[in-house]
Parts: sequence; C-alpha cells; structure tokens
Amino acid sequence: MVFKILISDPLSEDGIFPLREADNIEVVIDTGLSKEELLNKIGDFDGLLVRSQTQVTREVIETGHNLKVIGRAGVGVDNIDLDAATENGMIVVNAPDGNTNSAAEHTMAMLMSLARNIPQAYLSIKDKKWDRKSYVGVELRDKTLGIVGLGRIGAEVARRAKGQRMNVIAYDPFFTKEKAEALGIEHGTLDEVLAVGDFITVHTPLLKETRHIINKEAFAKMKDGVRVINCARGGIINEDDLYDAIVEGKVAGAALDVFEEEPAVDHKVLNLKEVIATPHLGASTIEAQENVAIDVSHDVVRILSGGLARNPVNIPSVPREVMRKIEPYFYLSEKLGLFLAHLEEEVISEININYAGDLTALEIAPLTQNTLKGLLSRYLGSNVNNVNAAYLAERKGITIHEKKTSAARGFTNLITVEIITKSTKRRVSGTLLNGLGARIVKVDDYSMDVIPEGHLLLVHHKDQPGAIGRVGNLLAENDVNIATMQVGRLHIGGNAIMMLTIDRPLTKEELEQIRAMEGFDRVTAVDL
Repeated sequence: MVFKILISDPLSEDGIFPLREADNIEVVIDTGLSKEELLNKIGDFDGLLVRSQTQVTREVIETGHNLKVIGRAGVGVDNIDLDAATENGMIVVNAPDGNTNSAAEHTMAMLMSLARNIPQAYLSIKDKKWDRKSYVGVELRDKTLGIVGLGRIGAEVARRAKGQRMNVIAYDPFFTKEKAEALGIEHGTLDEVLAVGDFITVHTPLLKETRHIINKEAFAKMKDGVRVINCARGGIINEDDLYDAIVEGKVAGAALDVFEEEPAVDHKVLNLKEVIATPHLGASTIEAQENVAIDVSHDVVRILSGGLARNPVNIPSVPREVMRKIEPYFYLSEKLGLFLAHLEEEVISEININYAGDLTALEIAPLTQNTLKGLLSRYLGSNVNNVNAAYLAERKGITIHEKKTSAARGFTNLITVEIITKSTKRRVSGTLLNGLGARIVKVDDYSMDVIPEGHLLLVHHKDQPGAIGRVGNLLAENDVNIATMQVGRLHIGGNAIMMLTIDRPLTKEELEQIRAMEGFDRVTAVDL
C-alpha cells in the first residue's frame, strides 16, 4: 500500500529525504494553501507535515478522514488541534530535540554580544564613527552565569559556559545536587541563582508559574550591573519591569530573542542602548530546520510502517472499548497528579501509583501516563502529554511504580498517588462516586471529601478551637468567598488539616497573612 503525504509548509529537501526514500510513501508538496484549498485537498492524504504556518483545525482534521499522522517540524504544536486529532485516532508527532543545539548556540552568541557590546559597536561604525571608549565590555571568564531552567537547552548552555571558564549555577524544579555535581556546576534555589549571577539566562517553558518569573521583585534580588538574556519564551521576563530596571541602573544590559507580543519592533525596551535583540532566531539555522524535518519525517515513516513514534504528542489510538472504560478516570488521575505537584517543592525522586477496586480489571497504563502528565504539567506545561509523560519523568530522574490491589478501603474504585523526595513522602487518594464525579478522599493520612477543581487552599494546623474561624475571618476581610470547607484530624488536639475551595486565588500577601497565624504550620495554594 502506498501512503500519500502532503507537505503544506516549506521544508528543506534534505529534511524530507526519509520520506522520499521510503518505498511506500508518495510525497506531495503544496505550500501556501488557503483554508479552502487545504480542506479540498486533505481528504486524499494519509499524512500531513507542517511547520507553524498551516493551521490544522478540527475542520481540517475531520475533513481529512484518511489522515493517520500529522507531523510538526518543530517543537510547538499550537497550530494543531490535539484534541480533535486524538478523537479521530490520528497520531501527532513533533521534533523536540532538533533545535537544541541551535538555541543553545544562539544563547551563547547573545551572551557574548551583550558582554562586548558588539551590535552597538557595529552600528557605530556603520554610522561612520570610530568610538572605542563607549563600548568597553566585560569578560566572561570567572563571571557567574545563573541559569533558570535546566532542560535540554539550559544544560547545553551550561556546558558551553563552562568552556568559557564561567562559574555556572542553575535552578530547575527537577535539578538535584547530584545532577549538578555530574555536570560540574552548582545547584541553587531560584533566589540563590538570582542573587549571585553576573549574567542570568532563562530556559523554562512559559507557564502560569513562570510567566513574569523575572519581575520587579526578582530584579531587586540581583546584583547591581547584572545582564539578562531571554532566548526561551516571551513572557518569562516582565518587559516593563526590565525597562525600569535598566533605566534605574540596576540591570546593565539585556539580550532578547523573544518577546511577549511579537513582532515587537515598536517595544519601548528596544529604545534603550543597553538592549540588543533578534527577531526570534533561536531555531533559525539551516541545520536546525533540517534536523526538525528529518526527525518528523522518520517518525512518519515509522508510524506508516507499523512502528512506534519516538516523539508523539497525543494519545495514540487505543481500542474503542478500552478507551470507553478508562475515559471516566482520566480527569481524576490528572487532577491527583497536579494536586501533588503543588504540595512539595523538593525534587521528586519516585512516584508510586496504586489502583484498587474496579480499576484492577482495566488497562491502567494510560491512566498512569495521565497522572504523570498532571504532575509534570505544573513544571513543563504543554510540553508534557499523555504519551511522553513517562519518558519525560524518567529523564528527570523519577522512578515510576504502578500497582494493582484489591484493597479499596470501602470504595468501589480508588487511585492513590504517592511522591517521594529526599526528605518526605506526600500522598493523595481519589475516587469516582456514581452520579457525583471525581473526589479527593484522602490527603496524606487525613480523610477528606473534596471536588478536585478550582482554587483550593490546604492548611496544616494544630487542632484547637478558633482555627477555622480565624481563617474564615481573614478571608472575609480580603473579600474572598469560601465555596466549600473540609477538615480532618488524626486525634483531638493534635495535627489537623482544612481544605477550602475559594472563589479566587490568593495573593502572596494574603497567603503570608494566613501563614503568620499562631498554630498554623503549612499553607498551600492549589490551583486545579
């Protein structure tokens, strides 16, 4: 059987060589298609390869009734409707590693250009000036590079910075002292990285937790004269706060490849002589463009030949009867993982998932993946999905165990998820109640009955009169409405917890007000 592949965005000929080489694949290149033209064509094809220009909408997917695979020659898949692809049994693949080297090299190029004022000096010469005094730079040797986010690209930047004889300190939620020793760099908290870095470079995904992580408060913790680089995602740095920090003299310079809103040709930060910028060129090398196309092409060949994809980004199709049985548990499993991610800031080394009751008769592997997706999504955002979750967890050094048991503790079904760090264990259990939906029924050793959704507030405190009232009064003073409240204790007068569902998330200041109350131990905001 010959499969037809449509390439609707420009890809290098070398990049699609694996497709050309396959005996069972016919390649059709037709770029610049309008929406109507794509809809008219797509029904004839078994596969679709795109970059960022083609919008693979639900309408395109449902019209392409023969599609088996959609490939994105790049990292992001924002232009592909993943839910529609999954519902229609189509595998989506991307190329997460193809631009790693390119992005790391661009970061180092921006770092050096920033240190030596190369763009400014070049523009001066173009303006027929020979001004050496205005562009005196700094050396990288013996300076400290602080890296926020040590994934693939961050780690490559660390290796290159060491080659420049820089001291390197890094922060990442999954970065341990042992991993730091293996890389020959220093491990630090976020505040420690900000405090000691002569240069700060960010390499995190853009999530709710990382949006504007480099802001006015972060700049205040940095050295005077720090230099800042962002070749990752626009929005990680608050650009208005960066502008103010440069004008005030706190920040000596910034190198930006990405902006919160692009194109950014009119951004006020570009008017500052201390800022250098490029128009989102991190992955724009001949090699990177070829690599991402090659990686995706190989995956398309594997899938159409009956093999397994290396970089799938959605759930591969499973038998419909199996999916029908496990689908009701998807929401619960993901929320249990996400709930635990909020409870512990230490690096997770192990996760144990226990299935009990009716679940023991079901295919649990997709539920395990979904639990891991929920856990990792707090740190990795849309970069983690139901297919790559286990792979990413293992790459982060997390050991995964799953187990089935008949002991459901009085529930028809029960999922218990436990995470283990160097110094502690945290555990949460959940169930599906007939007609009522998902419930969290246990947090650590405390029994609960909480719907896993919305803005939750988990408070550990001493079991004493007035504790609940004090929290309620404080929330009322801040105009925060309480939707539900659950309490649990092990024995009278001992340790206890309360779990509140509130109508809006609390500010840092409001959380600190609760933490400051006498008899209160830990206060954790959990957004589900």
